[in-house]
Amino acid sequence: MASHRTVFERQRPPEAQVTESLRDSRHAVFWLEDVETVNRPALSGTIDADLTVVGGGYCGLWTAVLAKRRDPTARVVLLEAETIGWAASGRNGGFAEASLTHGEDNGRARWAAEYDTLHRMGLDNLDAIERDVEELKMDVQLERTGVLEVAYEPHQVRWLQEAGHGQWLDRDAVRAEIASPIFEAGRWVKDTCALVHPGRLAQELARVATDLGVEIFEHSAVSGLGTGLGSGLGSGRSGAVDVRTTRGLVRSRRVALATNVFRPLLRRSRLLTVPVYDYVLMTEPLSPGQMAEIGWQHRQGVSDLANQFHYSRLTADNRILYGGYDAIYHAGRGVRPEHEDRDASYRRLASHLLTTYPQLEGLRFSHRWAGAIDTSTQFCAFHGLARRGRVAYAAGFTGLGVAATRFAAEVMLDRLAGETTARTQLEMVRKKPLPFPPEPFTKIGIEATKWSLDRADHREGRRNLMLRTLDRLGLGFDS
Repeated sequence: MASHRTVFERQRPPEAQVTESLRDSRHAVFWLEDVETVNRPALSGTIDADLTVVGGGYCGLWTAVLAKRRDPTARVVLLEAETIGWAASGRNGGFAEASLTHGEDNGRARWAAEYDTLHRMGLDNLDAIERDVEELKMDVQLERTGVLEVAYEPHQVRWLQEAGHGQWLDRDAVRAEIASPIFEAGRWVKDTCALVHPGRLAQELARVATDLGVEIFEHSAVSGLGTGLGSGLGSGRSGAVDVRTTRGLVRSRRVALATNVFRPLLRRSRLLTVPVYDYVLMTEPLSPGQMAEIGWQHRQGVSDLANQFHYSRLTADNRILYGGYDAIYHAGRGVRPEHEDRDASYRRLASHLLTTYPQLEGLRFSHRWAGAIDTSTQFCAFHGLARRGRVAYAAGFTGLGVAATRFAAEVMLDRLAGETTARTQLEMVRKKPLPFPPEPFTKIGIEATKWSLDRADHREGRRNLMLRTLDRLGLGFDS
């Protein structure tokens, strides 16, 4: 089949318009600027704890909060290398997806026998987040508006027609929801996603944790774990784990590792994730006239069906967040600030947004930023237990961790308590993903897969032999 140009190539805006739209943008994270923060001390000296949580993103914060709700008398300590929510938890799009498996197709392909259970657990988890937000009075700008899945190429329309979920919208109906001339069809899935303010979610979880009695230390990077047999905390299976930082030490009965994309403290996990950079733009607030031009009255999140897909949403003050498409991996698994400001990715995103909404000519972007996604070969989180049941960990959320981190926190706490629950018996929880190979094979494989995904988008979705082989092996890579 001959290659065809996508709509973003067929209807590309002038380069001068793209340049002008980005001219005043700042390399800064909107969500982190749009939130009040609290300065917290670094750990100094030696303390004892019942549970030490490593990582101050969503996964670590949910773990600390839920641990204190399970046992208010427990001494819970949380250690964060930088500041609360500064990494992926403060940089994402704010899509709290119910799916624990990175969507139905991935879930059914990998865990067919238990997929219905996983789907129900995912919905229950999202409902629990909504209840927590209400009961704990968390100001996170939660909107249970769902996601509008849109098609802009004929083969994507066919895919939407074949999908059995959500409300089908033909061309006129989808453009009545959001007035983009490139939208050819849509499905509005209303019950499986909520939108939140990412920065506020992290800060509010930290506030709740502190109110419950969790001791939070920032600028306290953990350098290693040592298994002690005493320190006043028992011995053998129930002995202490020494959690070391630059200036302090926590002697802890149990440890939960929630370090996301950063180098794992356990050697066994070091080939199970790679950091893949995702890039985001934020517009200036739209005027009432501009909002009238595009509609979007129901404020859904938006995602398209391409292999290299985009996601977008409105903020409380009617800015458009627009991200996705590019997924950039740097050889060596490094997470570094210099990977974040990538002009080619920002220009591509700006061009694609202007193609999507040509009526917004003259629109300016205020912020541009990037974040590293902890990608696993199974496209969703994996879970583990180490050090004779004293250390639990979860990672590999692959871009869908806003809601799934709460579920992962429950799994870690179940396991650390030695409890057998419906969660801990899941094959998805018990099975580890295949590791990524060492360099240079990881870099070569990811680049070849990305090329194949781009080729599929230019061949009406048809996947080449490499992608079909990866599908059969349960491997893959996605934008």
